[in-house]
Amino acid sequence: MPGIRWAGMIRGGLDGYQRGDLPPGAVEIPMPASTGQLMAKAAVFLPLPMAVIFAAMLGKTLSSGQVVVSPLWVAAGVCAGFPALLLHELLHAMPYPRDAVVTIGIYPKALAAVALVSYPLSRGRFVLMCLLPLVLGVVPMGLFLLAPADWLGVNGFLFGFGVMGLVSPYPDIYNVYQVLWHTPKGCQVQFWGDGLYYYSL
Repeated sequence: MPGIRWAGMIRGGLDGYQRGDLPPGAVEIPMPASTGQLMAKAAVFLPLPMAVIFAAMLGKTLSSGQVVVSPLWVAAGVCAGFPALLLHELLHAMPYPRDAVVTIGIYPKALAAVALVSYPLSRGRFVLMCLLPLVLGVVPMGLFLLAPADWLGVNGFLFGFGVMGLVSPYPDIYNVYQVLWHTPKGCQVQFWGDGLYYYSL
């Protein structure tokens, strides 16, 4: 587990938090120029988690033959998913080694929590880092499917929380796509400034 630094509200740019040692010859991976543009381009990946969410609700409802959630508790689960975005960022930090320092904060400009670090990870470990927060959607959605159909409050909360956990990583899925498409196997991947780079050792 790396060192964690809490930055609170980050009012300026993000690039100043990502200035680790980048070797000469590192190649920049094509990425959107801003957080807003990233979220817009990444929206193409939203149908995938939405399909999982729809299938989970439809499957449980049809198999039980009844309403399986309380709308009030669905809303409560969604609301609980917002503070859990900080846990989402902590999960991003976990694959980094102990000598890395990850800065976590709230970035009001993009209405998002962020984990900022400039430290090399292997290509596979970078993919793990990006996708690890999906457990915040997969686990509650799995529990939702397993819980008795007449537990309307529990089902509603798990479903709402699971929706947030599955939808919020869509920009991370875009990052994974870009890395897998634009980098060779065996390379190192590293955030630096506003960009994302790769290089071979």
